[in-house]
Amino acid sequence: MAKTLEQLVNGSSSPVFVDFYADWCAPCRSIAPAVKQLAEEFSGRLTVVKINVDKQPAAASRYQVQEGIPALLLFDKGSLLWRGSGAMSYDALRAEVARSLGW
Repeated sequence: MAKTLEQLVNGSSSPVFVDFYADWCAPCRSIAPAVKQLAEEFSGRLTVVKINVDKQPAAASRYQVQEGIPALLLFDKGSLLWRGSGAMSYDALRAEVARSLGW
């Protein structure tokens, strides 16, 4: 049985990075390689989840993602540590995650 995003965010032993995106969104496509690289670099230390807002509108609504995608959220132990939106470089994304988690 698949976990809901809320269950994952609240129950994960590692921090959870969520990328809310849409297939039609150009900035979402441009940041996708950076999100993938983040997942690879922090494998085992950070859980990375991609949520398609068109296919999972309830999750997008629950986390107040109405517009401005990609919406990037970082949680630790159920608490929101950082929220960003729009395309950014891998270095900027990595710096925000590392700063927020004290890495």
